[in-house]
Amino acid sequence: MRACIGIGANLGDPVAAVRGALDALDAIPGCRLVAASRLYRTPAWGRLDQPDFVNAAAVLETALAPRALLEALLAVERRAGRERGGEQAARRWGPRVLDLDLLLYGEQVVDEPGLRVPHPHLHERAFALVPLAEIAADVPFPGHGCVGEALRGVDVTGVEPIAGA
Repeated sequence: MRACIGIGANLGDPVAAVRGALDALDAIPGCRLVAASRLYRTPAWGRLDQPDFVNAAAVLETALAPRALLEALLAVERRAGRERGGEQAARRWGPRVLDLDLLLYGEQVVDEPGLRVPHPHLHERAFALVPLAEIAADVPFPGHGCVGEALRGVDVTGVEPIAGA
C-alpha cells in the first residue's frame, strides 16, 4: 500500500529534523521510502506566535496497516524528542521538534479514535499540500479528487522551497 506522510518541525534544527525523519521513515520495518519532496519554509498555521516551520512530504510503500503505521510514526517522533502529552497536548498546533502526519493511506478512509485518514485538515493546509503535490499530485484524495486538485483550492502564500536543503 502507498501511504503519504507529512513532515514538519520548527524547534531546534528543523532542517536536520526533517531530513532525519526521511531516513527514519525509510528504516521503519515493512516500509520503503519511494518519494520525498523538497524542504519548504512555511508560516505557522493555527497558532501564529511561533517560528516558521520546515515541511516536507514522503510517499512510503508499506506493508503496515494504518494503525500500525501511525504507531511507527509516533515512535519516530518520540525518538526525535517529541512529547505529545502534558503541556504539549494543551498547545494544539504549537511548536514542535518533529511532527509526522499520516495524510493518505491508498484510497482508504479511516475514522477511528485517534486515527483519521485522509488527515482531516489536509485539504486546508498549503504547508502539507504543496510538498505532497510535488511528489504525488495525481494520488487520489478521497472526498477531494486528487492531491493536485485539492492544492488548487488553498492559498499557498508564504510556502517557499528552501534553497539547497
